[in-house]
Amino acid sequence: MERSLLGLNDLPDKVLIIILKNLSQLEAISTFIDVNKRLKTIVCDSIFTDRLTLMRCLSDKFCRPIFDPLLDPMLDRFCLQILPEIHRHIKWLNLESSSMERILGATNYPNLYGLGLYNMDTEIARSLFTGKIFSLILPTLDL
Repeated sequence: MERSLLGLNDLPDKVLIIILKNLSQLEAISTFIDVNKRLKTIVCDSIFTDRLTLMRCLSDKFCRPIFDPLLDPMLDRFCLQILPEIHRHIKWLNLESSSMERILGATNYPNLYGLGLYNMDTEIARSLFTGKIFSLILPTLDL
């Protein structure tokens, strides 16, 4: 009996999507966006990019960053390379306070209609919503 070797690229798109859905969004996008054109097309699809959650929520309702905002080179790569690639597809972002300014400032999000902000104190909210990013959207915001 002959054995045939089946590679990742030999699998149908539907099977790849099932496999990639078992990874976190961040893992799927950051790992496979640069592999080849086919995988990039799949991970840039709305299935993976419509609603991005860039934090981990614990059972006690406290959300932690996925990236260490000061030390993690992955945050740099995500903000400088990956977000500019997928920004048009993003409709909703869930962020926590330590990385939100960096992620929101990384690119424009022309189709963004929802934003979940977590672990944000009053001062961070005031500076964020009265800054350049929201000055055109919310000109009369009184914090």
